[in-house]
Amino acid sequence: MEMPHTRSNRRQFVKLSTLAAGAVMLPSRAMAQAPAAFSLPALPYAANALEPHIDARTMEIHHGKHHAAYVAGLNAALEKAPQLKGKSLDEIFSDITTVSDESVRTALRNHGGGHWNHTFFWNTLAPAANSGAPSPELLTAIEASFGSMDDFKKGFNETATKRFGSGWAWLISANGKLRITSTANQDNPLMKSIVPDADLGTPLLGLDVWEHAYYLHYQNRRADYINAWWSVINWAEVSRKFAAL
Repeated sequence: MEMPHTRSNRRQFVKLSTLAAGAVMLPSRAMAQAPAAFSLPALPYAANALEPHIDARTMEIHHGKHHAAYVAGLNAALEKAPQLKGKSLDEIFSDITTVSDESVRTALRNHGGGHWNHTFFWNTLAPAANSGAPSPELLTAIEASFGSMDDFKKGFNETATKRFGSGWAWLISANGKLRITSTANQDNPLMKSIVPDADLGTPLLGLDVWEHAYYLHYQNRRADYINAWWSVINWAEVSRKFAAL
C-alpha cells in the first residue's frame, strides 16, 4: 500500500518537473521567435519567370538553398562579433578589421559577401519580356567607355568566362568612368577594407559565375549561360543605379 506522504512527494516531483520543463521551453520559444539580424529576401519574380534562360529548379536551389545558407552563416558569424550587430552590410565590410578572430572575419567576408551579392543579383534580373534596354544616359556612358554596346558585351563575356573557379563579373563605375572587373568567391568591388588590391567601384551590374548558378541547366557550358543571361537583365534597375551615382 502506498503511503500518503509518498503520493504527496510524487505529486510534488511531477509539479516541479513540469515547471522546470516550462522554464527550459519558454526561452527556447522566445529565441526561435526572435528576428535574425539578416533575412533571406523574396525573389522579385516567380522562380520560373526567367525561363528558358535560367530554369526554375536552378533558381529554387540558388535562392532557397545557397543564398539562404549565406544569410544563416552571416547571422552565425555576427553572434561572435556583437560589436557589428545592427550594422548594415556596407558598415560590416568597413568595420571588419575590428574583428580579431580571423575565422570570424573570413565568415563575415564570405557569408556577408554572398548575401550582398545575391540580393544585388536577383534585383538586376527580370523576365525577358521585361528586360528592356539601357537608358539613353547609361548607353552613352557605355559607348564612351567601351566603344559600343557590342564591344561592352564582348569585354564582359570575356571577363566572366575567364574568371577561374568561382566568382563574379561586374560592371562598375569608378572615378566617373565605367569599367569591367571580376572578383573571386563572394567578394565584390565595395569591399575596400577586405580586398585592398581589388578593382574597386560602385557595382551597376553583376553576374554570378559560380557553377551552382548554371550547372543544372548548362552543365559546364558557362559561355552559354553568360550569353543567355543578357536576355534577362533588368536594364531599368541598372539604369536606376547609374542615375543615382
